[in-house]
Amino acid sequence: MNRLLRKQSRFLCYLSAFAFLSFLSGTSTAVFSAEKQTSNSLEKIRVAYSSISGNTASLWVAYEHGFFRKYGLNVELVFIEGGSTTVQTLISGDVALAQMAGSGVIQSHLRGADVVLIAGLINTLTFQVIVEKGISQPDHLKGKSVGVTRFGSSTDFAARYALDKWGLTPQKEVALMELGSMPSLLSALTSGKIQGAMLSAPFTLHAKKSGFPALADLQMLGLEYQHTGVAATQTLIKSKPDLMRNFMKAYVEGIHFYKTHRQEALAVMAKYLKTNDMEALTETYETIGLTLLPEKPYPTLKGIQLMLGELSSKEPKARSARPEQFVDTTFVRELDTSGFIDRLYKSSVSVARREQARPPTPFKTELTAPVEDKKSLVSKSVAVPQGKALETPIKPTQSSSAKADVAQEYTIQAGDTLSKLSERFYQSQVKWTIIYEANRETIKNPHYIYIGQQIRIPSNGNQGT
Repeated sequence: MNRLLRKQSRFLCYLSAFAFLSFLSGTSTAVFSAEKQTSNSLEKIRVAYSSISGNTASLWVAYEHGFFRKYGLNVELVFIEGGSTTVQTLISGDVALAQMAGSGVIQSHLRGADVVLIAGLINTLTFQVIVEKGISQPDHLKGKSVGVTRFGSSTDFAARYALDKWGLTPQKEVALMELGSMPSLLSALTSGKIQGAMLSAPFTLHAKKSGFPALADLQMLGLEYQHTGVAATQTLIKSKPDLMRNFMKAYVEGIHFYKTHRQEALAVMAKYLKTNDMEALTETYETIGLTLLPEKPYPTLKGIQLMLGELSSKEPKARSARPEQFVDTTFVRELDTSGFIDRLYKSSVSVARREQARPPTPFKTELTAPVEDKKSLVSKSVAVPQGKALETPIKPTQSSSAKADVAQEYTIQAGDTLSKLSERFYQSQVKWTIIYEANRETIKNPHYIYIGQQIRIPSNGNQGT
């Protein structure tokens, strides 16, 4: 009898286990089917990016934190090296949209392509001219080579612009070499293949740590320039306006998340830039992400006009072209006028807004290793506004003391920012507004001061406190 009861008990256990496993299997199948159905309901598109740098971080953040899926898009990100190649993939339909240099869009449009910018992300120059040891002034570059990523790219424009301002002729007095990517530029500089390179953060940090000095910081020029934007073809814009609309919703929400979630943003940057140097990542985040990336990503028409002027000598059509023909601001304008973007920033306490209200503080830390380059996927055939100036500047309280009116003259040096000067003269970075207010007639934007600029430093650092 006991033996029979034991057999029945074992049978019931087996039967229960089988039923439980069947339930789990059914549940897993249901979950998988639901996920598959959800995935199938999303519109699948490819989005290219042409630079592995801090300029691309907002796209990576929007992708990694699911904002494209939130608005019905199943996005596949692909890295395509070089702006001209990226435009080709847009024209062929291999990718729907691309984050790329504005110069590539402008030149391709002048040559007949129907690509335009639907957003402007970095609207000024971000490069530094990094040179080999021993080069301390521009004329030392005569007979030397300077590296750029691609001819026609933002690095190429910046190099030619800087050389022209220094009275040096590109390709005659100074050779320009096309090397493909920022990591390649850094490698070539380190190996001695080139004697100068157009680099942006975080690659500038690694170069400086290795002993390579900065000859010039082009961001200090304060130029409006369409450095980076989001491009699409006019054909796709007209045929799929809702796709563009949903993409821009996701992107501006990604920008908001990027600016207001520092640690999450740094983690994404570490993944794509392949470094765990937190100080270097923080510098890139603050100097580019917080300072230069606009909440409302309109392209800069003034910056595009500057670029057309530079192109007019070799592109005759640039002489009669208007900046408006290279952009379609429909979708950014819709999000702006509807209050969509403003609501994002009102819904949370934005750390970014507070940090944008002061110039970035320079760091002295460097990258520990260059970012590893990636292969282009094209061979598979699938392939601010600038950083905001203060809208309502903090005005210092005027002191009745005569000492408040005393000021000393100062000449801006390489590496200076208003917060750094405030710390130097007043032992506090937060008093930078005193210097700003004293020089409002010459400093139009507190983010942009330039080497050689003459300013006044009020002696009374107690103003505005």
